[in-house]
Formats: sequence, C-alpha cells, structure tokens
Amino acid sequence: MKLEIEGLFNGKEGTMVLKNLKNDSLYVYNSERSTKRLTPESTFKVPNSLIGLETSALRDEYEVKRWDGVVREFESWNRDHSLASAMRESAIWFYQDMARDIGEIKMLEYMNQIGYGNGDISGGIDRFWLDSTLKISAVEQVDFLEDLVEEDLPFKKENQKVVKRMMIQNEQDNYTLHGKTGTRLSDMGLGWYIGFIETDKETWVFAVNLNGTGTQAKNITIEVLKKMHIIN
Repeated sequence: MKLEIEGLFNGKEGTMVLKNLKNDSLYVYNSERSTKRLTPESTFKVPNSLIGLETSALRDEYEVKRWDGVVREFESWNRDHSLASAMRESAIWFYQDMARDIGEIKMLEYMNQIGYGNGDISGGIDRFWLDSTLKISAVEQVDFLEDLVEEDLPFKKENQKVVKRMMIQNEQDNYTLHGKTGTRLSDMGLGWYIGFIETDKETWVFAVNLNGTGTQAKNITIEVLKKMHIIN
C-alpha cells in the first residue's frame, strides 16, 4: 500500500518502508527509492553488534573499551564505552575498533550468511559501512530487521535478544520503540532511521532514509507512527 506522507519530507528526496509483522501488510512511500541501495552509515551498528557478540570480539554488552584520548566531533564519544553505550551514543570509534577485532574473514563470513545488502566490505575493515562500499536498500533493511525481531538470523538467540534490548529508545506502557539512526557525517546528505515498534497488539518494522540527517529520518518515522495511530 502507498503511504501518503510526502509533506513530512519537506521537499527532501526520501523513502519509507513500514511492515506489519502480524498480517504482513506493507506500506511504502517512494517505491523507486525504497529498493535503491545506499550506504548504511551507523545503522550498521546493529549487524556489527551481532557479529561482535557472536565472534566473542566482546564478552557481552557491558565490556568496556578504553577511549584512546583522540578528541572526536561529538563530546559523548570522548570517553570509555561499552557496547550498549556505544550503540546509544553512536560512538563510531568503538565499532571501528570492534570491526578490526572481528577481522575481515569472520566479518565477510557473517555478512554472506545474513545477506546484508551488497555485502561489499572491500572499503576497509573499519570503514566499509561509512560512505564506502557497503550498500543496502530500505526494503533490505526491513527484511533484515524482520529476521532480527523473529530471531531468525544465524546468531545465538541470546545475542539477538541483547541487540534488540540495546536498540530500545522509548518504552511506554503501550509500546516499545527500538531504533537506530545513521547519518553520513561528511556532508549530512544521507540520513537513516531503522527499527521496530512493539505495541500491545502487533509489531511493525520500519526503515526510512532521506537526503538529510538521521534525526530528520527519526522525526518523520515518529510522525508517521502517530498518523497511523500505531503510537498515540
């Protein structure tokens, strides 16, 4: 079904894919762009976390990596982080360090198993997802997230549960929102918001991208969820 939400994009080129996992109904805004592969940016922290836990690059979500003292663009990055806090603050250095610990062989092995986008990690083990070789479409993001929600990915169930828990951004009495933003930091010209929302009645999976920032993509998603009375 078509989503009539053009006004929410404020003239920016973008797409939204929203799927109800209870009855498999699919809503798409801008179907042409929904299948266009773009760099995942920080939304890749979701599969990266799964692979990191599965390969024991980290013991668990609480294991801390020490900050290397390099001052980076966001104040919240400039400190020690655990996997959970690095996901919350989107601390890129932590995930780059973890990707190096995972290594190319294991990273590629799992990328092939989960069928994530074009699976191309040739852009370098600690940057392939950042405005580089790895690309994925909004439709593919939704497919990946559906497998995560249903714990059908080739990872231990416990690791899938941990990553879903780390993605929680808003917990209310009648819904829980799990999400991850991503922004192309070089020019703020690509923004993502992916995730899923569990309500009393059903679960919806979503992916939004636009020529803007992850925050803008998130704001659009929240507005659509309200508009469709998925959240109030």
